[in-house]
This record gives sequence, structure tokens and C-alpha cells, in this order.
Amino acid sequence: MGVQHPHKLQLEPGSPFGEGHALTANEPPAVEQPRRPYDIDRLTDVALAVFAERGFDGASMDDVARAAGITKAAIYHHVTGKEELLDRGLRRALEALYAVLDEPSAAKGRPVERLRYIVRRVAELAIEVLPELTVLVRVRGNSETERHAIERRRGFDAAVTALVREAQAAGEFDATLEASVVVRLIFGMCNSIVEWYRPGGRLQREDIARALERIVFEGTLSGGLNFP
Repeated sequence: MGVQHPHKLQLEPGSPFGEGHALTANEPPAVEQPRRPYDIDRLTDVALAVFAERGFDGASMDDVARAAGITKAAIYHHVTGKEELLDRGLRRALEALYAVLDEPSAAKGRPVERLRYIVRRVAELAIEVLPELTVLVRVRGNSETERHAIERRRGFDAAVTALVREAQAAGEFDATLEASVVVRLIFGMCNSIVEWYRPGGRLQREDIARALERIVFEGTLSGGLNFP
């Protein structure tokens, strides 16, 4: 399932004629432009962008309404409150992560190659669904919604940890390392992307994902690392 990226909602535009403009006999009257439609998905887009910028606790429904260009009452027509928007955003992030595990290159093949693919894809997702992942990595368990998201994220991490152990058992990954620590460190690097990456910069998604993959699997020394 694709994830929509955030963009600002617009209310109906004003008259196309400037103030004081007089119609001539041959000039047709201005036609009122229809209001651009909005729905719960587009509202979630806007809310996630606001949460990512201000933090969930620091953002208000007034902030979301202002960013969307609609009234707060219009938002309550779609959701019960800020918590529901957070829940929708966290579900998007987690669905995107879990979907990676079902992709063919993550599900079949040598354990280490499956692991490489997952690491690369998670790094890419940090950019592809930047607002969603930003909100997810910042949750602290302050509500039932956040605690549920943390538990699901732990389930994802556990699946990747099991794959690291498979790769270790197959002799494809350094068996002297604790698998759970490896996964924490890898995803720590992935999570950091949401804090410093800015769209439109010099680095492209593929550059960042490739760099992270090489650091994890080949090291940073010239010629890679050779473990005894």
C-alpha cells in the first residue's frame, strides 16, 4: 500500500479578478472555483508534517487546522482528535516497515542477502515516508496509541534479529556479535536519518541507503573488514 506524502491543503481560491476590477460588456463573469476536496488521508498527511516539525505533544489541533487551511471544526468532522491522527500516522509507518519483510528479496535467498536488502530498504523508507518514520521513532509510550506502536516496532526488530541469527548460523555474519545489539545499532543509524535528512539536498535516497549498507556489511576501512 502506497503512502501519501504530506502537502498543504487549500481552500477555494478567491476571485480571479483584482480588487476594483470592472467587467466589460464582452467579458464573462467570474466563475467560482470549486473547493479542493480533502479527506482523512490528506488530513493525516498534514498532521504528520506538523507533528514531525513541532513534536506530537507540542502540536495542537489549531496548528493542524492552520496548516491544512481549514477550520478545526472541519477536522473534527473526520477524526475525534489529535490522538486519532497520530494513530493513523503510526499505522502507516509500521505497515510500511512490515511490508518490507514480505518483499521477495527479503523473504527468499541467503540470510545475509535478505538482511542486506532489509537494511537498505529501511534506510530508503526513512526518506520515502519521512514524516511517518519521524513520528514513529520519537514516540515514548506516553499513551496507549504510542505503547501499541512501540510493541509492534519491537516485533519488527525481533524478526530482523532472528534473521541476523540465521546469517550467523550459516557462517555469513560475524557470530561473535550479539544479534539484538547488531539490530539496535543498525536501526539506530536508520532512525537518525529522520533527524538530519532534508528533501531537496545534495544526497539522494540511494546514496544514503548505499552508504548505510556498506558501513554495516563492509565497514569503512579500505578493503572492508576481515573478522577472524
